Amino acid sequence: MDDRTSSHDHALAQRNAEGWMFLLEAARDLRTTGAIAPSSKTLARLLTDPVQEHGTQPLNVLEAGAGTGSVTRTLIPRLPSGSRLDIVEANARFASQLRRLVRTHPRPAGEGEQVRVHHTLVEHLDTGHPYDVIVSGLPLTNFTPAQAETIMKRYMELLHPGGTLTYFAYRGTRYARALTASRTETRRHRAVEEVLASYQHRYATNRWTVWGNLPPANVWRLHRPLHAPIPSTLNITAGAAR
Repeated sequence: MDDRTSSHDHALAQRNAEGWMFLLEAARDLRTTGAIAPSSKTLARLLTDPVQEHGTQPLNVLEAGAGTGSVTRTLIPRLPSGSRLDIVEANARFASQLRRLVRTHPRPAGEGEQVRVHHTLVEHLDTGHPYDVIVSGLPLTNFTPAQAETIMKRYMELLHPGGTLTYFAYRGTRYARALTASRTETRRHRAVEEVLASYQHRYATNRWTVWGNLPPANVWRLHRPLHAPIPSTLNITAGAAR
């Protein structure tokens, strides 16, 4: 067996192991895991495209809700030399997996990249650094409207003026919940979508659909204006617990 075959088999085994890990965590708490499978390569590429579009300029990048690292693997090689990447994950098992990934993942050709994993909620993150790009993998439609508002408002606060936020939302979840969930759950989901729609209306610059993802997903790109305050769509207390 040559090195290429061995490397391929190792990568395949790793993906299978992470797929099972994802399923186990989803079974424990689907609300915070948010999916039954890791993000596809196409979804990961669209989420991280803004990093590559900056060229060789060092960046401050935040990834929130990284899970088992399916997007992180695409993100790290795209970091320009000298960049800083903060990875936020609230699930302790996923955070441990991400620390192993960071230790073993090949770095870009340049030197000086700083990658840190934070086991916390993104609402509680305070690194003292504004971010040029934020990549979100959080299952926003699984939260309450107040939690979704808190997270989105925090994203916009953490972004450097002119910075970019990418996040995704699975297609068809409102209709699936309308068929299978209670009226209270259906109203909650609709209210979260209204929160997200308010941010999309103010800040969205692009949207794509990834049909090959499981399940299919829309990817949104939002842009923080250079000279504009960050409004709040709900009267809530920042940092609401999840």
